[in-house]
Amino acid sequence: MNDPRALAARVIARLQDDRGSLQRLLPWAEKQLGDDETSSATGGKNRALLRELCYGTARFAPRLELILAKLSRKPVKDDELAALMLVGLYQLEYTRIPDHAAIAATVEAARALKLGHATGVVNGVLRNALRNKEALTRKLSGNPQFSSAHPAWLQQAIKDAWGSEARTIFTANNENPPMTLRVNTGKISRDDYLEQLQDAGIPGEACELSAAGIVLQNAVAVARLPGFEDGHVSVQDQSAQLAAPLLDPQPGDKILDACAAPGGKTCHLLELQPDLNLTALDIEEERLDRVIENLERIGAGAELICADAAEPEHWWDGEQYDRILLDAPCSATGVIRRHPDIKLLRRPEDIPELAELQGRILRAMWRLLKPGGTLLYATCSILPEENSAQVARFVAETGDARDNTPELFNDLPWGLPQEAGIQLLPGIHTGDGFYYAKLEKTREA
Repeated sequence: MNDPRALAARVIARLQDDRGSLQRLLPWAEKQLGDDETSSATGGKNRALLRELCYGTARFAPRLELILAKLSRKPVKDDELAALMLVGLYQLEYTRIPDHAAIAATVEAARALKLGHATGVVNGVLRNALRNKEALTRKLSGNPQFSSAHPAWLQQAIKDAWGSEARTIFTANNENPPMTLRVNTGKISRDDYLEQLQDAGIPGEACELSAAGIVLQNAVAVARLPGFEDGHVSVQDQSAQLAAPLLDPQPGDKILDACAAPGGKTCHLLELQPDLNLTALDIEEERLDRVIENLERIGAGAELICADAAEPEHWWDGEQYDRILLDAPCSATGVIRRHPDIKLLRRPEDIPELAELQGRILRAMWRLLKPGGTLLYATCSILPEENSAQVARFVAETGDARDNTPELFNDLPWGLPQEAGIQLLPGIHTGDGFYYAKLEKTREA
């Protein structure tokens, strides 16, 4: 199949059925376009269109679903047909594709999906959407799911957590993210790399939060970045770049990077301090391959273990660590602008389940930390259940745990102090949404 609209509909349908993520489904869909298609100029356009339709439809799906419900006389039972109409509505609402071309091509995509019997339905729904656009917007404008373009449960959770800041967060989540780089300052200074970017015709400026970060004016292929293959620079949001400096690795430290894949923070630790005894742990072997690729590119090494962080009895050698970075599995609600499929993949019941898992991993990791050692708890979530409430409860229940994050506040020009730890919010701060808590294991319980 070489129809980008049909493939986008297939991807969206699978996301809605919880059968993968954009990160995994898009490479599959791009292969379906065919080698001839992807290597030609037309193929390049089709691939770009496929990505735009997948990301854009996922980003605005909560809003588009309400429009579709208003236009359909009864619920659409075929998943791919419903997804295709969302893809069509996205084109009419958010792209510069001429309306008649978007409708005609989406109708043809129905045939590519073997839904020829439904071409009249697709055509009718999209033409009605076009004719009644203003009236539909007026009718739905009071619906929080429509105005925020977030699922109702998530819209309410963010509003409950952040009150008047919620609208700014919604707006940021619905925007395309900037491309942000992390300069390997062990190989080249940020100022020198900015000059190299300028010489290459790639405008960028220094990040506000990260001393190694650069935000590009426009995204580019990594192959265009000077020195990328030599490990001079990596792609990483500036909020994520704060983890390694906060952990503050020292020469000779024995460090565990738990839940390490894809390895951005692992590499950053070794860029800051090459003289480390560093172990990178992750539960998925396929994701550890990404860690290996990133380490090889920057010319660094670490011990890699494929195992469950919550069950160290199966892999730990009994020697405690000086420092542990726990980038805990989470809802990823702080990085929705980069991963808009989160709006389709997350469910309200996921949050307590994730919080329970985070608590188990945190307690397991604490046993592996030396007295006097530091554990940095991090998530890319903005929900307190996974962040401040999680850490506050852990500190209250753990006699030798101390939250050292408040001591950092005088030195940090960023973040919102919490009951425990510190929070960054999309739209409020310049990077993605992240949470950090720097915990010390006191020498006496």
